[in-house]
Amino acid sequence: MIRSLPLAALLALAASPQAFAQVQPAAQPIPADGTVLDIVAEGTSTRVPDLALIQAGVVTAAGTAGEAMQQNAARMAAVLGALRKAGIAERDLQTNSVNLAPQYRYQENKPPVITGYQASNQLTVRFRDVAKSGTILDALVAQGANNISGPNLTLADEEGAVDEARRDAITKAKARATLYAQAAGLKVDRILLISEAGMPQMPQPVPMLMRGKAMMAEADTAIVPGEQKVTASVLVRFLLK
Repeated sequence: MIRSLPLAALLALAASPQAFAQVQPAAQPIPADGTVLDIVAEGTSTRVPDLALIQAGVVTAAGTAGEAMQQNAARMAAVLGALRKAGIAERDLQTNSVNLAPQYRYQENKPPVITGYQASNQLTVRFRDVAKSGTILDALVAQGANNISGPNLTLADEEGAVDEARRDAITKAKARATLYAQAAGLKVDRILLISEAGMPQMPQPVPMLMRGKAMMAEADTAIVPGEQKVTASVLVRFLLK
């Protein structure tokens, strides 16, 4: 005997989108008067990176915690001033972490002795003129930044690049389906199903790691943006007749 759900249960389902998300749609029946063709196609979108991310930090050491923090704050203030002078907007500056840790001297069979303190302040810098990357890196070092990672080059409009790759994937799937249909003496009647196969793949930039002293020896650091490729895969089910 089939029993209906109580009203309270139905209301609970209606209030919970996750409950519906767990329900799998029924498989679409395959028409008996045609041939089904499944195509998996990968689309691409190639763009020049237009967004750069740099991790810039200041690490200082002193005999007391207060001295370490004061020195660190002064040098970070100089770093922030240089970034603002270079035209970096406030919304593109974000503190990642501020740390203070004791430094120890270890000796055999003796408890560790505190010899001083190390303070660090790490900042994420985001800017949209990639051509300025080298100039900003040099300015950071000149103002006391001694722990730098970057730039990581990426795309400001990642979703737009992915959508372009999706459109390319659908175009390739339709062209391939037409090829198969013609080879089999058939024609593409319609699309029965479109499904994104996996997650779109964004490029993984390789960070350039630097230390302050190493960079000081090289003025006018050059950054070449190159191109980044975004890919998206789709599964398309066609009906051939």
